[in-house]
Amino acid sequence: MSQRKIRESDVVASDLGGRRSARHFRFSDVAIYVAFVCLFVLFAVSLKDVGNGFASVGNLLTILQQTSLIAVMAVGMAFVLGAAQIDLSVGSTVGLVSLVTALGITQFGLVLGTASALLVGAVIGALNGLIIAVLRIPAFLVTLGTMITVAGVSRTITNLQSIPITSPDFIFVFGGGNVAGVPIVAFWMLATVVVGHLVLKKTPTGRRVLATGGNPRSAVYSGINTRKVIFGVMFASSLLASLAGILWAGRFGGGWYSLGDGAELSVIAATVLGGTSIFGGVASVIGAAVGAVMIGMIDNALVLYGLNVYQQEIIRGIIIVVAVIVTTRRS
Repeated sequence: MSQRKIRESDVVASDLGGRRSARHFRFSDVAIYVAFVCLFVLFAVSLKDVGNGFASVGNLLTILQQTSLIAVMAVGMAFVLGAAQIDLSVGSTVGLVSLVTALGITQFGLVLGTASALLVGAVIGALNGLIIAVLRIPAFLVTLGTMITVAGVSRTITNLQSIPITSPDFIFVFGGGNVAGVPIVAFWMLATVVVGHLVLKKTPTGRRVLATGGNPRSAVYSGINTRKVIFGVMFASSLLASLAGILWAGRFGGGWYSLGDGAELSVIAATVLGGTSIFGGVASVIGAAVGAVMIGMIDNALVLYGLNVYQQEIIRGIIIVVAVIVTTRRS
């Protein structure tokens, strides 16, 4: 390494350490958790007489089941945004992967069918990563194009038809089963969040991601291969989206081209709400998962309040705008 280059550990520690000191004990760091508790109490009290009640065990398990797959994708998005990139293709990837899963299991059996579905996500992530990292095309444009292309492929390969999955073992393990009354997708979410948090906060890989997003020039001078980092986060995001697609197929018992439509908006909103900066350098995997559950909690409450789908979309859009404003002010 040349003398102009500073040791990676020194630059990363200085860059991130300074940010941590400046942000030490700031309310914005725990805002998502405070908001989560406040909203939960508000909904539990105001909706206690609606149906079985917002805070009933059955309703809470429903919320958990509905939001777990968004949380799985939000883990990948935390890395993507932390590296100052974005991935708009995760929703359409879910739909295509669900179809490939159903077709693969029908043709090749459970193991090869599932593996082929993961391979689809890996290919999409690799293409995104290569174009963004090597050709230096903005991630927004690349993944927007990928989103449209993948959505078109999903609608073409099966002629807009759903493909059922008849394997009870697959359905139980990948989304449709329950363990001790808890949806199995919640365990997939928990495993993904734990691994993602440890990688982001406890490994050199996580430090390189945040350094790349926070100060790319310093990261390069420190010897970090920022192109490799960008490729890695895009690859990981698509791989987790493909896992979500497999779980979606298991939960609904088949593949459908529209599964995951619009999910990218919920994923990005959840990630930003959870404390990840859209400008890079700051990310929270746990916060992203909490953000996903909180958005699901809000959606559930809006339904119980009697709001229609379009009114719910208005509220969701406002949440995204507020999240961006909050993140901008604390970055």
